[in-house]
Amino acid sequence: MAAPDFSAEISALRATLASITSVIDPEALRARIEELSEQAAAPDLWDDAARAQQVTQALSQAQGEHNRLERMTRRIDDLEVLVELATESDDAATFAEAEQEFASLRDDMKTLEVRTLMTGEWDARDALVTIRAGAGGVDAADFADMLLRMYLRWAEKSGFAAKVLDTSYAEEAGLKSATFEVSGAYAFGTVGVEAGTHRLVRISPFDNQGRRQTSFAAVEVIPVIEDTEHIEVPDSDIKVDVFRSSGPGGQSVNTTDSAVRITHLPTGIVVSMQNEKSQIQNRAAAMRVLQSRLLLKRREEEAARKKELAGDIKASWGDQMRSYVLHPYQMVKDLRTEHESSNPQAVFDGDLDSFLEAGVRWRASAGNAT
Repeated sequence: MAAPDFSAEISALRATLASITSVIDPEALRARIEELSEQAAAPDLWDDAARAQQVTQALSQAQGEHNRLERMTRRIDDLEVLVELATESDDAATFAEAEQEFASLRDDMKTLEVRTLMTGEWDARDALVTIRAGAGGVDAADFADMLLRMYLRWAEKSGFAAKVLDTSYAEEAGLKSATFEVSGAYAFGTVGVEAGTHRLVRISPFDNQGRRQTSFAAVEVIPVIEDTEHIEVPDSDIKVDVFRSSGPGGQSVNTTDSAVRITHLPTGIVVSMQNEKSQIQNRAAAMRVLQSRLLLKRREEEAARKKELAGDIKASWGDQMRSYVLHPYQMVKDLRTEHESSNPQAVFDGDLDSFLEAGVRWRASAGNAT
């Protein structure tokens, strides 16, 4: 049989990996791992639990990134050996195995390559995501609930940790809003492309006449601030309200006033937290989200002033960024990247990676780094 020639493909894989490696800088990565390892080995590390968690999480992320690079190098080497064996034995089954591994490597390389495009100031951070029901009544509230489930499923599948911080339920069904934190390497760089208005078109399950309904939900994504960027918020600038946590349909799920709502009086920013067990924990979580939003607001104002001085003010994101159509046809389409899927159910079940990768590439090519 005529032996397939994989030499050009393997060379292309090595060239792509070399480009990725030059961006990630393994030497600097190893130095960071060594530094974090020393910090993690300190006997007094856990005297400050929050600091200890930051160090161990950063170490795990750095080690994971380094291991991915090394594993990719080994896989290309193994593929080359596999091709040599197949050529020597002229074995169709081994060639088929090599073709399968090459396809897998190519896909994984594309995913790794996306990481090199995350060069924004906050891309390496964890992310805070807030979903709010928009126009569309009960269908919009249900859509917000569907999006929350979608992102939590995606996080679980993709190895990110996701923690729901607050949920505000609508009276009939679904959610008025929900806030959750995504933790992991380059969480903000990854999910930041989800910010914008999402649209759902379907036959409404809440309409007894079976009419088609269009509903909207807004997704906000902000980076989690670091301790060094702590913004002082005077007590005189905030109003704190406590109330009982509520569940679906407005039912009380807590007999004590443990939920917390903080209003930042100068800006009007409101943050509510009710998913922790105690009022103290909810207040601490709410303050952390408030500080992140205040930091982002300050940075955005600074950027706006710079653009105004330069005479070039442009919106980075359009209002509507993705449509989920369930009727009269099945389609999920990103309106910025043109990426689409004909399987909405898979997308709602967390199959988001291709949309996220397309979004990151679009952001980089458009010069809209986060």
